[in-house]
Amino acid sequence: MDKTSYPRIYVERTLALIKPDAIHKAEEIEDDILKSGFTILQKRKLQLSPEQCSDFYADQYGKHFFPSLTAFMSSGPIIAMTLARNDAITHWKFIIGPVNSIRARETHPDSLRAKYGISELQNALHGSKSFHAAVREIKFMFPNSVIEPFPSREATEEYLSRHVRPTLLRGLTEVCKHKPLNPCHRVFLLRSKVNKKEIHGLTTANMDSGFSFGVGRNLDSCSICTDQVRNWGSNCHFSTFYFILFCVHLHFQ
Repeated sequence: MDKTSYPRIYVERTLALIKPDAIHKAEEIEDDILKSGFTILQKRKLQLSPEQCSDFYADQYGKHFFPSLTAFMSSGPIIAMTLARNDAITHWKFIIGPVNSIRARETHPDSLRAKYGISELQNALHGSKSFHAAVREIKFMFPNSVIEPFPSREATEEYLSRHVRPTLLRGLTEVCKHKPLNPCHRVFLLRSKVNKKEIHGLTTANMDSGFSFGVGRNLDSCSICTDQVRNWGSNCHFSTFYFILFCVHLHFQ
């Protein structure tokens, strides 16, 4: 399979600010945000002091517009939002449009700054420029936020290869070797290298009482997995590994 065709999960986040000049249009702007496929994870209304604005826009310090920017951003309340969707940073920058609202109305008439902004300074909205900027800005506006980096496909594949696949493959081999009536009673992952926790009172005699995984949860209710494995017979194709992984994933959602 070509690497570009792997399914990927995107949960990128970015910071959006509704500036003082557009605060009266907040509900309309939020509707536009939701219609663009974003989820609003966090939202708060606040008013920044000039000192806080200086800290937030520290990367703009020394530029000729810096005093005007900090004065404007501290002139009234703003709304800060953490937005999430696939490619959130790039998409949010695209839909808000150019910094100058007057120019945006000429070149990007459908953009939010063209719709709600007044000028280059009073341009209605702010968006994070990059991933690192988004992390810093979200932490600034929402200090209790925990932003963890998401593993790459390569890192995820390596983890699965080293820690998950060997264990599931041993369970699959056991099922194919013994062909039990109820495969979920036979597969036992508790003592694997993936999870070394001991469950008190667990013996070989009661290993057939259920499919225990990790913390001893019973998978007897996983009828999809049971029915599918029951039909495998002696043909153990590697694709069945992915089915097991899928069933386990569904069960622990």
